[in-house]
Amino acid sequence: MAIWKFEGKIPQIGVGTYVADSAVVLGGVVIGNNCYIGPGAVIRGDYGSIEIGNGCSIQENVVIHARPDDITVLGNDVTVGHKAMIHNAIIGDNAVIGMSSTVSDFVVMEEWAVLGEGALAKKNFKFEKGEIGVGVPCKIIGNILDKPAAKEELLNYKKKYREMARRYLVEGAIERLD
Repeated sequence: MAIWKFEGKIPQIGVGTYVADSAVVLGGVVIGNNCYIGPGAVIRGDYGSIEIGNGCSIQENVVIHARPDDITVLGNDVTVGHKAMIHNAIIGDNAVIGMSSTVSDFVVMEEWAVLGEGALAKKNFKFEKGEIGVGVPCKIIGNILDKPAAKEELLNYKKKYREMARRYLVEGAIERLD
């Protein structure tokens, strides 16, 4: 793992959390228990700080950062898809951020909010509980709480990534071959 102390700030990694060898976790970062931090993810708490709750899935090549003396917060059981970027935002419990999407400064995503793949949540955008936003810039198109089958599917993926973190941490599960 590339866990880096920066100007006296030491990342804190929770119990049962898997951090890939090629991920970078730097400075003022707190990551909860039972999280999955995928290869190539960069979680940089240098200017500001980052707080990630329990059971989160931070997938491959995700970038999370904060503005100087500010904070980015992800609640519990948040899913962040491959290649997404989050900058100085507040993300509520169970929110989903789709692959290759961007969450910009001062965005607030309440509990169960969903940002679709490739979408852009521009500065100061606010998602109410369960709202689904898609497009560039994103527009609200519905509410996940009105779609029980879709919500159940998202819950299943969240469980799969918590299980993946557990599997990666088993002695001998991963073996470097070069």
